[in-house]
Amino acid sequence: MRNVTFTIESWPTKAPFHITGYTFTEARVLHVAITENDVTGEGEATGVYYLNETADSMKAQAETVRELLEQGTDRQTLQTLLPAGGARNAIDCALWDIEAKLSGQSLWQLTGIEPKETITVNTVGIDSPEVMADIAKTLDSPHLKVKLNGEQPLACIEAVCAARPDARIVVDVNQGWTFAQLTDLAPKFKALGIAMIEQPLPRGGDQALENYHSPIPLCADESCLDTSELDQASRRYQMINIKLDKTGGLTEALNLARQAKANGLELMVGNMLGTSLGMAPGFVIAQLCQFVDLDGPLFLTADREPAMGYANGKVTVPESGLWG
Repeated sequence: MRNVTFTIESWPTKAPFHITGYTFTEARVLHVAITENDVTGEGEATGVYYLNETADSMKAQAETVRELLEQGTDRQTLQTLLPAGGARNAIDCALWDIEAKLSGQSLWQLTGIEPKETITVNTVGIDSPEVMADIAKTLDSPHLKVKLNGEQPLACIEAVCAARPDARIVVDVNQGWTFAQLTDLAPKFKALGIAMIEQPLPRGGDQALENYHSPIPLCADESCLDTSELDQASRRYQMINIKLDKTGGLTEALNLARQAKANGLELMVGNMLGTSLGMAPGFVIAQLCQFVDLDGPLFLTADREPAMGYANGKVTVPESGLWG
């Protein structure tokens, strides 16, 4: 028998972090620990806020499979027991972790993916153009992700571009534009050298993209949760942002990455805030991606130990002790 624990943890942010329609002041996560033969596997999930997931709802969902987990349920069976979402993510990642530890293999050996030097974006939250420019100047990554909404998007991105002419910049609208705004702004953003626009239109309201030829690659985030939504997203976007809270874990994230690549799409990996334990499984997906967004712990007042390393945009994982 295994011992299984589900714990809710709060990790405050250094300052309020603003995106379209939402402000984060903490990462309230579900932590899962599964112990077998004196070996413990861990996982963490923040949940999908725009699907109304909370730490409490994730814990309640996780409790429904506690007995089966204690009896030895594996990752493949888990996919049939819980829907995609944060609860399954935390459990799935804990099962990957314990599988690696019990087998004496690394995640790289289990997945057949080779690790390489990885650059994560640093993220600039929504504020006035002046404040966003000032924040951009303080960030040390050569890659920036700029959060925008429908208010002053051009002024904000122009300010950031002027502040960081050295950076490769992508923008994330988090469903905050209309189609008219997109068609107006995309050529202007291309002229500024913006590399990609993420989720410009609302989830469920992006049908017009099927007949639109954007001058800049468009990336689906909220519009592609997992493989069940890939075919539709493939008709509307050129890239998919994979987040493990959306896919319900690394198992489905790997499936989505491989199918998206087969469909000719580029990949990005993202996060919903969280500690290094939540980022480490995403680091596996990062090896397959054009853009990487795993800077979640940098927004927190403290991180889990041992922590991932962040320096000049480079993200690394400790050789042992964190995950996998």
